[in-house]
Amino acid sequence: MNRFMDMLSEKVLPIATILGNNKYLLVLRDAFMLSFPLTMFGSLIVVFNNLPFWPDNLKVQFADLFGNGQSATMSIMTIFVSLGIGYYLAKAEETEEGLYAAVVALASFLILTPFFFDVLGDNGKVVAKATGALSLDRLGAKGMFLGIITSFVAAKLFVYLTKRGFTIKMPESVPPAVSKSFSALIPAIGTLMVFLLVNALMTSVFNTNLHDVIYSLIQQPLTGLGTSLFATVVAVFFVQFLWFFGLHGQVIVNSVFEPFWQTNMLDNARLTQEGADALAQHGHIVTKTFMDTFTVGLGGSGSTLIVVVMMAFLMKQRQYREVGRFALAPGIFNVNEPVIFGLPMVMNASIFIPWLLAPIASVIVAYLGFASGLVPLTTGAQVPWTMPIFVSGFLATNSIMGSLLQLVQVIVIAIIWFPFLKIVDRQLD
Repeated sequence: MNRFMDMLSEKVLPIATILGNNKYLLVLRDAFMLSFPLTMFGSLIVVFNNLPFWPDNLKVQFADLFGNGQSATMSIMTIFVSLGIGYYLAKAEETEEGLYAAVVALASFLILTPFFFDVLGDNGKVVAKATGALSLDRLGAKGMFLGIITSFVAAKLFVYLTKRGFTIKMPESVPPAVSKSFSALIPAIGTLMVFLLVNALMTSVFNTNLHDVIYSLIQQPLTGLGTSLFATVVAVFFVQFLWFFGLHGQVIVNSVFEPFWQTNMLDNARLTQEGADALAQHGHIVTKTFMDTFTVGLGGSGSTLIVVVMMAFLMKQRQYREVGRFALAPGIFNVNEPVIFGLPMVMNASIFIPWLLAPIASVIVAYLGFASGLVPLTTGAQVPWTMPIFVSGFLATNSIMGSLLQLVQVIVIAIIWFPFLKIVDRQLD
């Protein structure tokens, strides 16, 4: 077993380290975190507007009164992600023009965005074309991948032009704000002109726009693949596997899968506004909320809350009971580093199987619960990953079935872990 673990360590850990330190993945992670407070606010509005005990007519009234809280945050999340990518990439490239890189990245994305959309009638057919207006879906889930790609390219080009010296230098007596504006002038114009020409080419020659091209050819297929049951199991596997060697698997894996999960979450939020039937028919199972609530929300990476409880009250050895009781309070809020390093779970071959197997079995159970229709799909509200179990399940789905699903997952995890904890307990006899 040890030889096998050493071989895996030699082959996989260098790749994981490269991913964990990749500049562009770190920028993408930080850009999503920039929008976190705003998506949390929008999530609260989604939860409140769609609480299950509100009558339907009251839900409609709340949507009219408070719907802007969601529209101004979650529904235009691509705007905030674009700003974040521009800013953090400029910082990663060690330039002082982070703010200008951010607005140039956003403007580049908007240049590629059609300022018109079709107005559909009750029969689903186009009845008019709204011009001089932006469609919310292009600023949210539907435009997410184009926003990410455009912002990286625009920020990189802006930084390149800045570093190559295509700037206007003002005398030292000029106020810093004015001086920086002139310094960013040529790089900004050059970058925006590139995207303006690209948009002109797409509309005049190909009679389309990059939004529709990227969405059809890249975003839809990749999101479908990246949020399938198989891909989700792979993601959970690598989270556990990397943590076993002491690497923060959640950070590394999330930086790769986050765009897929976030896109589906935003789409579910949009469908929730249209009604429960629209969400049930067209919604997504695997979203950011799904991953936070039905994996991390069961006690942190590895879903170890029930493991901590069993350690605290069922194990005979005093040292394990003390670790369990010490880790119980943070474990309720899904912080499980005390047990990961206290049992320990890192590099402990005795518990490698349940550490790897239990979260995978748990996420399969959750997926099947949603796929069967027994549990309503997540509404698109982003529930904080620190939210205690059962409460988080209810908030994520607006249904007690979400909490019951978490209970079933806990039972599955306990069944897998229990015999291994007994073996570990007896090893010290």
